[in-house]
Amino acid sequence: MAGVDASFDAALFIGYHASTTNPRGVRAHTFSSAHFTRVALNGNAVTEGEFNAAFAGALGVPVIFASGDDAAVEELKTRLGSIETAETKKSLHSAETLTPEASCERIAAGVKWALERLHNFQPYTVRTPVTLEISFKNYTPAQMLSYLRSVQRVDSHTIRFVGKDMAEVSDFVDMVDGYSPDLAP
Repeated sequence: MAGVDASFDAALFIGYHASTTNPRGVRAHTFSSAHFTRVALNGNAVTEGEFNAAFAGALGVPVIFASGDDAAVEELKTRLGSIETAETKKSLHSAETLTPEASCERIAAGVKWALERLHNFQPYTVRTPVTLEISFKNYTPAQMLSYLRSVQRVDSHTIRFVGKDMAEVSDFVDMVDGYSPDLAP
């Protein structure tokens, strides 16, 4: 979502995956399959697409299209409403994928249709302040982050952060997901 601002008419999500809590998704994850087991906004577990839609929505930008595996597309439609989608792979414990050419054709057709209906879409928003919860695969990040006064440790693997808006919450997620103590120069 880097660079998106209120001047955008819409957002398109290409190549999205199901959430880390979805057992059917192909390579299901929310931001980091290596670190996170759950990401929630205001008490509701979210997909990466839903999180990004809330970020865009806070700027007044609607999501009008998404592509990805069948589980991801189903989750996004359930959570974001009647956005246009293109299913490019089907989860079968592995993946049954379209050819790259067929995927591109399906995506292009879906984007074209979504753009023709641009006026039908509304930004997806969450109430502010925004309560973020992140559950980690390992307890150490939760323990270390709980030393920050702005972070509450919910359980051994989960922290809670309350941000004034989606921009602040997004910055926090970027820091948590990108930080490593061995980032020496």
